[in-house]
Amino acid sequence: MATFGERIANFFGGTDTETQEGLKSLFITELQDIYYAEKQAVNALGEQADASTTDEVRNAFLQHQQETRNQVARLEQVFSSMGIDADEGTCNAIDGLVDDAHRVVSNTDSGSLTRDAGLIIAGQKVEHHEIASYGSAVTLAQVLGYHEAARLLQQTLDEEKNADKKLTTLAESFVNNRAAGESNDNNSDWNSSSNYSDRDSTSDSIVNPDGTRYADSSRGMTGLSNESTSGSVIGY
Repeated sequence: MATFGERIANFFGGTDTETQEGLKSLFITELQDIYYAEKQAVNALGEQADASTTDEVRNAFLQHQQETRNQVARLEQVFSSMGIDADEGTCNAIDGLVDDAHRVVSNTDSGSLTRDAGLIIAGQKVEHHEIASYGSAVTLAQVLGYHEAARLLQQTLDEEKNADKKLTTLAESFVNNRAAGESNDNNSDWNSSSNYSDRDSTSDSIVNPDGTRYADSSRGMTGLSNESTSGSVIGY
């Protein structure tokens, strides 16, 4: 009976067919689970866009939704390159993460930047799951010699990492600090006198009634310059 070291040597030498077949089966299962997860993500991103308060966050989700549709098509290319059908598996992780995003919407006020902050957090949880999934899939593809599949999967992995960075930039640019200021406002006498969604653009409100933001006065918004509170921040 071969030792573990010998089996590793045989595997990388291409002579350990038993392990090769086991890894191939694992790889296909992973691809099927990712395929399912990406399709769920397409729907979830649309829901998150609808629930968003600001144009910046809404557009981020919509643009990544289109990117995710392209990633679904790319996965179908991966299956095709391996000569197998594109079938969906299951993914309890994505199901749970989508439920978390629903909970964010349920637990935050419509039209609030707190909701946007929560949605960005929920979105990044999905990105981190996808980064781990695609990273593992790339490694398996390389080990098994599926070079075209590895190239395609690496392309999506790079996109997921970039999407995560853009969400971080978006959060740091205005949402987190603005949401903190919004929370403080909710405890002030000024805020209790009227709902911020009813205030006009000459007041200190954070968000316009149509969901767009604008540069407000310096009241309570520490850490943000006028430059950082104007213009588009992201571009998926």
